Amino acid sequence: MIRWATGLARGAARRYGRAADLRWRQLPRFTVSRRSTGRPTVYYLAPVTTGIFGGIRNLYRHVDNLNAVGISAAVVHPRPGHRCSWFVNDTRVMSAAEVILTPEDLLVIPECYGPGLGAVPDGARVVIFNQGAYITFDHVPFETTRAGAPYAGLPGLVGLLAVSQDNAALLRYTFPDLPVGIARPVIDPALFHPSTEPPARRIAHLTHRRREEREQLRHMLRARGLFERWQEAPIVGRSESETAAIMRGSAIFLSFSHREGFGLPPAEAMASGCFVVGYPGLGGREYFEPPECAPVPDGDLLAFARAVEAACAAHDDDPETFRKSGLAASERILARYSVDALRAELLAFYTPLLRGVG
Repeated sequence: MIRWATGLARGAARRYGRAADLRWRQLPRFTVSRRSTGRPTVYYLAPVTTGIFGGIRNLYRHVDNLNAVGISAAVVHPRPGHRCSWFVNDTRVMSAAEVILTPEDLLVIPECYGPGLGAVPDGARVVIFNQGAYITFDHVPFETTRAGAPYAGLPGLVGLLAVSQDNAALLRYTFPDLPVGIARPVIDPALFHPSTEPPARRIAHLTHRRREEREQLRHMLRARGLFERWQEAPIVGRSESETAAIMRGSAIFLSFSHREGFGLPPAEAMASGCFVVGYPGLGGREYFEPPECAPVPDGDLLAFARAVEAACAAHDDDPETFRKSGLAASERILARYSVDALRAELLAFYTPLLRGVG
């Protein structure tokens, strides 16, 4: 009886959790006007959250850079008065209740709102900013939706925007009738840069991905005696600046990326001078380039453990050469994922959509 009751409780908890997950994915209400203002604005919808999510940081960064190149833009949160505080910003932020969408405006909706796209207001022009192509169909049931859901037939949809070559290719294959652009992430060189001092014999990693595999790997490395010589630096609940400081002070970073749109933390670690070992997460394959890092086949924990041990040995044998490799990786990443490159891609994507509208 106890086991049966516990099963019921767990089932109820799962149903409640799924219902709660779907609730926050519902679009807020927007007012739509038929009257043109003559100056289009790009509105980026962003969920309300107190957590640390690089995807939301990207929304803020797009808005900042669009405004910097002369395109009016704002972040829109469903709740009045909300602003992300885990990174420093003075981004233009509004609430959904303050927005009046005109015929020339664009409403940019993150892919996480996929289950709620049926509530896109009539008359709105929409862009889906898909930062995670591999989760596009999460919460989109195959049996009760039509081919091409959730984007096919969506009123007002004028294009998709991705964050990596990998994700753009997937979206173009799946939705061949929709234009797909790329707006690469930016690695902030003021935060993510190498230390002036050689990093410690420390291995940094995030704790919120692939927990079971991460714990297995840690046990394997401890059994090999690695942690008698090297220190761990788990990163959990840290601000952006605190995370950057931990990365700068670590020689190695472990990547547990999984089905990523891009995979920002490993790129930030490389920019900070770390030697990155681990899973590229598909989206990260465009910057996981040996010999400045060690990509591992997805799920191959033995290869992962061996690669970590080899990286530690290479550091101990020749710390100076190891550090030069980290500096080279940093230079490559910071040059590729720069503000100037992002601005060029944003202009290339949005200018045709905004020109001559109204």
